[in-house]
Amino acid sequence: MLNKKRVTAKELAERFDVSSRTIYRDIDTISLAGIPIYTEKGKGGGISLLPEFVLNKSILTEQEQGEILSALQGLSQIQSPNSDPVLQKLSTIFNKTAAKWLEVDFSDWSFEREDYWGSFKNAILQKKVAEFDYYSTYSEKTHRRVEPIQLWFKSKSWYLKAYDLDKNDLRLFKLTRIRTLAITEEVFSERDFLAITDNDSNSSKHKPDVHLRLLIKSEMAYRVLDEFSGYVEEQKPDGSYIISICWPEDNWIYGTILSFGEHIEVLEPQHVREIIQKKARKIYEQHS
Repeated sequence: MLNKKRVTAKELAERFDVSSRTIYRDIDTISLAGIPIYTEKGKGGGISLLPEFVLNKSILTEQEQGEILSALQGLSQIQSPNSDPVLQKLSTIFNKTAAKWLEVDFSDWSFEREDYWGSFKNAILQKKVAEFDYYSTYSEKTHRRVEPIQLWFKSKSWYLKAYDLDKNDLRLFKLTRIRTLAITEEVFSERDFLAITDNDSNSSKHKPDVHLRLLIKSEMAYRVLDEFSGYVEEQKPDGSYIISICWPEDNWIYGTILSFGEHIEVLEPQHVREIIQKKARKIYEQHS
């Protein structure tokens, strides 16, 4: 009735597979419960609710109803299909139209990858063991058996937080480095993770932190704003930036620095500056 506004006793009787007499008895019961329902006889008549009626209006304020619908609308944008029917039902109950205030697209600009996000979501909810091949930051390919715990979005990338059954430890796996995913039928039980050391590293190799000071030219201002917000030490009169940041030192750092091409200079430390020189020289030699 909230959805159709006006229905006949015959329609309701067919919908619930009961007699029209039962429908009228139920209407009386609903009325006694304080729901403003009424009937109109004759052509065009039927059973209706007062137009201004909102279910549970005394429990949720107008603002709270709007917040619930906004939250569900946001949830539907991160590939949560079960939220759509809930959103539709609550929109009807609250007599509101959910504003499409948010749109999220986590895909890249190149091509569609397999839906690892959706597969891991189901594995987490159903507590099923997952198996996949994984490529580390050292280009090592390993096969992993894990108990998926949580999907985590950080610094523009999706990660899987999982308990690695071979290493007996919590690990993070970047979704873009996962291949040949298989969700098994093996069901696992929840663990006491307070008793486990949370290790965010995907390798037993130690990655020491290094403090970098970088000079980035004004041509790359957009990347400074995208990637180094909060780490700008100084902006020079010519528009260039001095960046001061502390990162775990590995091949990812060198690749990130080289991705700026001629628009970046490593000021400190000296050993990273020398590594970039060697890598740039190799790139030059390959293209000579």
